[in-house]
Amino acid sequence: MTLFSYTIFDTVAHQGSFNRAAQQLHLTPSAISHAVAAMEQELGFALFHRSKSGVALTRNGETLYPAVRAVLNSDETLQQMVAQLNGMQKGRVRIGTFNSACTCLLPGILKEFSAQYPQIDVEVMQGTYSDILEWLRSGVVDLGFLSTSSAGGYPIEPLLKDPLCCVVPKGWPVPPEGVMTPEQMRGQRFVIQGEATDADIQNFLQKYKIETLSRCRVVDDMSNLAMVEAGIGIAIMPKLILQDCRAAVDIYPIVPQEYRVIGLAVQDASATAPAVCQMQAHILRYCRGKEQL
Repeated sequence: MTLFSYTIFDTVAHQGSFNRAAQQLHLTPSAISHAVAAMEQELGFALFHRSKSGVALTRNGETLYPAVRAVLNSDETLQQMVAQLNGMQKGRVRIGTFNSACTCLLPGILKEFSAQYPQIDVEVMQGTYSDILEWLRSGVVDLGFLSTSSAGGYPIEPLLKDPLCCVVPKGWPVPPEGVMTPEQMRGQRFVIQGEATDADIQNFLQKYKIETLSRCRVVDDMSNLAMVEAGIGIAIMPKLILQDCRAAVDIYPIVPQEYRVIGLAVQDASATAPAVCQMQAHILRYCRGKEQL
């Protein structure tokens, strides 16, 4: 198998379609199909399940995928090192991020980085904490934003502390001294997100033994706010996503104060490409230059 064969395999796996992979690689679907068939013949087993809705990795394909990504990542690192030796700052960086970091941190990070390193291409993939961990482990992304409580044992560099707040519908009785306590939250109906989306909130509820009496489970922050605004329940959310909140809700600090810690994980610290190192250093400078949230 050649390096281009690995590229075809990776692109088909990522796109879930021969047609979309062909478009991305500027080939015909027939050429992609023949290349995959040749790989499967050489290997002696199928790499993809074919169906009318697209293609998906077989069990053997899933087993090979991290190794294929490692080869492609090593080649990308080599190409970037050569470019650096020739005095050029170029390459590619892939970042995995969750919703609030994507909305509130990445726009500023990418704007400044692109101005400084215009020849470095940056790809962003948004997902849950679980998605980001899987992308890091399989080599799909080079860097991943996570909270320290959701890192699953993956090494993570803390960036900033993000206080947790209580969000309630308009018209909710103002709590004493304008703060919410765990005791005041007990017995209330909550709008909550799953652990894959916000493990820090689940940890808070467990720490203070708060029964959520949940009517509604959602995935993203905007849905969470919309449900609170409609009076479905109250919610605990990080301050970062609430900075520019336009929903008709009231937001109160929580006492005792609890935080989630946002951090950055590197896919393979022992073989990090120069462009990835540049982005990693830039993210650290950007976040540590901001005031604590």
